[in-house]
Amino acid sequence: MSKKQQTDQEGILAPIALKEKIGYGLGDLGFNFYWANISAFLLIFYTDVFGISAAAAGTMMLVTKIVDAFTDPVMGAIADRTKTRFGKFRPYLLWGGLPMAAAGVMTYTTPDLAEGGKVIWAYGTYTLMMMMYTVLSVPYSALSGVITGRSQDRTELVSFRFIAAFTGTTLVNFFTLDLVTFLGNGNETLGWQLTMGVYGILATILFALVFYTTKERISPPEHQKTNAFGDIKDLLKNKPWLVLFSIALIIMITITMRAGASIYYIKYFVKRPDLIKYFLTAYGLALAAGAALTPLLTKFMDKKNLLMLLMTITGVLSILFYFIPSDAIWLMFTVHILIGLALGPKSPLAFSMYADTADYTEWKTGRRATAMTFSAAIFSQKLGGALASFAIGTVLATMGYVANEAQSNASQTGIIWTISIMPGIVALFAAFVMRYYTLDNTLLKKVQRELKERKSAEQQ
Repeated sequence: MSKKQQTDQEGILAPIALKEKIGYGLGDLGFNFYWANISAFLLIFYTDVFGISAAAAGTMMLVTKIVDAFTDPVMGAIADRTKTRFGKFRPYLLWGGLPMAAAGVMTYTTPDLAEGGKVIWAYGTYTLMMMMYTVLSVPYSALSGVITGRSQDRTELVSFRFIAAFTGTTLVNFFTLDLVTFLGNGNETLGWQLTMGVYGILATILFALVFYTTKERISPPEHQKTNAFGDIKDLLKNKPWLVLFSIALIIMITITMRAGASIYYIKYFVKRPDLIKYFLTAYGLALAAGAALTPLLTKFMDKKNLLMLLMTITGVLSILFYFIPSDAIWLMFTVHILIGLALGPKSPLAFSMYADTADYTEWKTGRRATAMTFSAAIFSQKLGGALASFAIGTVLATMGYVANEAQSNASQTGIIWTISIMPGIVALFAAFVMRYYTLDNTLLKKVQRELKERKSAEQQ
């Protein structure tokens, strides 16, 4: 082991600087120029601008996850086996930004084709965008697992990430529709293209900043030899990771269903399209505030118990949302904000726990596959988002939704269910599943102490 590697290994449990936490967090601000658009706007873009049916759009967003089922773990295996003087994961953030930007613009481009041709275009461009998203997001998520070995620092690091992520969500929710109008100058299809171009350039800059401000300190055990199938086999034996995989999928259904249904809810049930950006922005700010509170909350409560409590609150409030009348604007906003506060800590909690499960795999097997750990988790997150969009599209189609027209009572009922009862039940189920997570604070401290002792013994 080189002197530099030894120094890095010895520093894995040392506190990391604020500059590095902020630098790492900025990456998810960039990712949410895409993800927030997908969650809040892509489905309604396909139905109300692009010009395909809700059922076709929802089905497309689900079917394309078959590709992700292969590309996410493949990217994890590739990243884990990447060796450069810059590390395993950081180089992807430097070179992947511009191709991602191009794919984003293509996805939000409306070709002059019949509906069948548009559906084919949607399948191709959305799949390409998600593949490029994978190339960037898997190494980025894995990076949080190799910057530091301190559990509390990981929680803080990932909290910075999701503060930035929800800030990105807030910016996208507030400015996107106005940007589309301004840049398109009345041409909505052109406005979406140019808006995604602006977001793509900003994201590319932010990804480069992550590269220049972070450092990889944790490496796999020396002389480790594994293959991708072995990595997957290790994960399938890791019970805490399996629980988190399920939780990420379930909770993302809740988050995306509420985000995707929000615009339909305000536009067609409340009938106040002027409130859309304020409704979404208030929610984004609440999510960011919740993420910011996460390090404080974890000092008083175990991650597992905290996540169970928060998902229970989310479930109850979401179901209560069903009973709010269309003219009770302040009550509607208040409950929406409270749900955002409860959901905000979910992401920093879950992703810091994924890094903990990578430690657990190494402790149990003597092998470490950080990127594979996160890649499969990212797939579950994307699958959860796709299932939510599919559910919204299916419910709207079944209830007789017609784009840009006054909705029937049945259609309005379907819209209300997708923002209240359905995500509420899913959130309560997530709280139940979390009971089976076994990597509590006591076991985690033991794991990390013994891993440190092993690395010290290797260096002697």
